[in-house]
Amino acid sequence: MNITEIRLNVVSMPLKSPFYTHLGTVTDREGIILEVIDSDGVSGFGEGVAFSTPWYTEETVKTSLHMITDVLIPLLMTAAIKQPEDTVRLFQSVKRNNMAKAGLEMAIWDLYAKRNSQSLSSIIGGTRGKVASGVVIAADSPNRSLKQIETYLEEGYQRFKVKINPQMDYSLLAEIRRHFPELPLMADANSAYTLTDINRLKSLDDFNLLMIEQPLASDDIIEHSFLQKELNTSICLDESIVSFEDAKNAVELGSCKIINIKAGRVGGLFEAKRIHDYCHDKGIEVWCGGMIEFGISRAHNIALASLPGFTIPGDISASSRFWEEDIITPEVTIENGYVAVPDTPGIGVAINKKRLQETTVLEKVFKFQ
Repeated sequence: MNITEIRLNVVSMPLKSPFYTHLGTVTDREGIILEVIDSDGVSGFGEGVAFSTPWYTEETVKTSLHMITDVLIPLLMTAAIKQPEDTVRLFQSVKRNNMAKAGLEMAIWDLYAKRNSQSLSSIIGGTRGKVASGVVIAADSPNRSLKQIETYLEEGYQRFKVKINPQMDYSLLAEIRRHFPELPLMADANSAYTLTDINRLKSLDDFNLLMIEQPLASDDIIEHSFLQKELNTSICLDESIVSFEDAKNAVELGSCKIINIKAGRVGGLFEAKRIHDYCHDKGIEVWCGGMIEFGISRAHNIALASLPGFTIPGDISASSRFWEEDIITPEVTIENGYVAVPDTPGIGVAINKKRLQETTVLEKVFKFQ
């Protein structure tokens, strides 16, 4: 791949409705759209999925922009990239900053797949023609949660996630279970608890949850291993898993029974696939998490979720769930609870250039010699 140019757009778009967690509320979503172009004029697209503030990880849009423009693109200008994993090795000299790395690495995956006239799903080993879709429901009030569940059930979503914290957990889950006793339901704590809350967390075993996601500290693996021994409900680790080594340690310590894989969080598709392959071999369930992405990252997630180990419906909802109009065409849609996996070269979607320009707040072009 003879890269000749990289185009970068920082975009900003209001969500159709606010996204609530106990850590904060997201009303507008910024992101970084990356286009990597080769000497034949073939383009690959990636997306930097850091948030505007560091509530989820230490990365932000501004820090990712700095790393991409001042560190990672200059590194790419020094190297010959024959396949996407070359990017991974090249970026090893840079500590963490996984979301910045992933945006470029995933653009190169798209370019690589297009140059090989294969879908991204097939080139990474995907086996599914469609992937099951889950959804996050509002947790700011039980009534709103119940109304959203009714709507999303009608739309066919196959797994429901609700955000919890010590001020809103047992009563909320009890109300949901009273109305929907068989709903495939999970709870996401976003690190809202400590081991002093162990009895409170054990009480949530009453609700037959698919999992409790990241109940303890965002960088913890050890204390989760103590907690998992006390719970009947499976723990899923999310923020704690930022590398293959983290996943391996968590499995060996018994810190979880499920892992949420987000390509952006772990540095790209190559590392995400390594984690998937290891978990699949060890019998650990995985699912594909979401980051309130625009369509480029959503398309990459669909390819990732087509791998055989992704047995739990992921956070891959329709574009219309978040946006009045996405920046891709065709937009992601849900049919009978599933998203179709594209079989055309690359990620299977194109940029809606008009919408991209309408939402762009910063644009940069980098020419390679």
